[in-house]
Amino acid sequence: MLGRKLSFILALAWLLPGLAFASSDVSLVNSGGTLTGTNAGLSLNGSTLASVSGLNGGGLITGNLGTVSFSTGNLLSGSLQMGGTFGGGGSFSVVGNGSNGIPNGTIFSGTFTGPVTWALNTLANGTHSYTLTGAMSGSMGSLTTNGVTVQLTVNTGKGFFNGSTAISSGDTSISATAVPEAGTLYLFSTGLISFAGLVRHKLRSR
Repeated sequence: MLGRKLSFILALAWLLPGLAFASSDVSLVNSGGTLTGTNAGLSLNGSTLASVSGLNGGGLITGNLGTVSFSTGNLLSGSLQMGGTFGGGGSFSVVGNGSNGIPNGTIFSGTFTGPVTWALNTLANGTHSYTLTGAMSGSMGSLTTNGVTVQLTVNTGKGFFNGSTAISSGDTSISATAVPEAGTLYLFSTGLISFAGLVRHKLRSR
């Protein structure tokens, strides 16, 4: 029996560093707001955070939960009207308003990690909408995060983007990973190994 316990403890100590990384995936949906843009970049303001799923391991929460805003880098290629690519950097912020169990304050804060795609969508009837897609990195509380956002504008009719339009909806997925301090892992692992040593000593003294 003691031999089995010893084997289990040693295995746990060996596997601990790989098991100690806590991760979570959070889904955020926003709607409305005004997207404005020039060759200097695109920015969204006044968009409502409409649903949150997976925050702190929780389920789906809906309602007027806060705001989503962002800004991109400058236009790298293409055009505002026909679609193109904007630079990374800028900012992406999700702020909760404290309702329905959502925190009152910043939920996610980050920046775009690379080029942001601005795509023109042309429907069969000749009308248009635009899709913005970009990858991000940042923080969610004490967690280091990576994510991607996809924002769809309202239909602009047969005209093109003229510097301002409304957002129909946006979906943002964020993956967060908590990495314990190295000292904490070391102390916990060595503590288990020391305990295993004591068990081994008892086995030999029998």
